[in-house]
Amino acid sequence: MEFNGLPLHPLIVHLVVVFAPLAGIGGILYAVVPRWRWWLRWPLVAAAVIAAVAGIVAVQSGQSLENQRHLQTLPELATHSARGRFLRWVMLAFLVPTALAAWQLDGPSPIAADGGTRAGRTGVSAWAIQLLLLAGAVTVLVCVFLTGDSGSRSIWGT
Repeated sequence: MEFNGLPLHPLIVHLVVVFAPLAGIGGILYAVVPRWRWWLRWPLVAAAVIAAVAGIVAVQSGQSLENQRHLQTLPELATHSARGRFLRWVMLAFLVPTALAAWQLDGPSPIAADGGTRAGRTGVSAWAIQLLLLAGAVTVLVCVFLTGDSGSRSIWGT
């Protein structure tokens, strides 16, 4: 897979490197700061979707690059490849708590005339969604770091 003569993998990986941490940090903020939810909702959803789609393309382009350049014999690349595939599934799974939180959790809106909120979840179900979003966000951040670290080590060494 190439784009304008360049391998697509190093290009598409930068989308994951930018949007996965944005989605992770946005998920943490969305879960713990209710007053920011009104403006974080759609950027969080967008970042999570972009990161998940980019993760799918990154895995496909990485496998293509690996086969095209006959890099399967590099042991460092095996770790990166495995972590990349795992990150893809983590990003896809993170779409679930992101969608649940965007749909079910709400906070005060400074742009509403009365500063009110729509009827969102409260109680145990709200806590469960917040914990699921927090756990997913932290998992995304850890996995994107480990995947990127193993990728850079496989290319640049130590």
